[in-house]
Amino acid sequence: MNTEYIMQYAIIVGVLLIIALVIVKLNHKDFNMDINKLVKCLGGKDNILDSESTMSRFKVTLKDISLADKEGLTKLGAQGIVEIDNQLKIILGPNSKQLKRYIKEMKK
Repeated sequence: MNTEYIMQYAIIVGVLLIIALVIVKLNHKDFNMDINKLVKCLGGKDNILDSESTMSRFKVTLKDISLADKEGLTKLGAQGIVEIDNQLKIILGPNSKQLKRYIKEMKK
């Protein structure tokens, strides 16, 4: 009788884990797809001179700041954008380090 309860609890826990994973997957945006759009909104890879990142902010130096699509960046999830000379400081959340890594690899 004890093993019967253990099996029932194991099945319930398994079902709850599957539901939790489905919910997380549905709420998680495909950042790899959006990262290409972000680079395009920055004027393309050739327009990017340098980039830096912190926990939530991404700072990028551009050749031509007029090629940057700030509205497009906002639509892709930027929570804030500050323009200073030929630099954009973008609040992206935890994906900023991943974006910097992607741009570094892309520029090679």
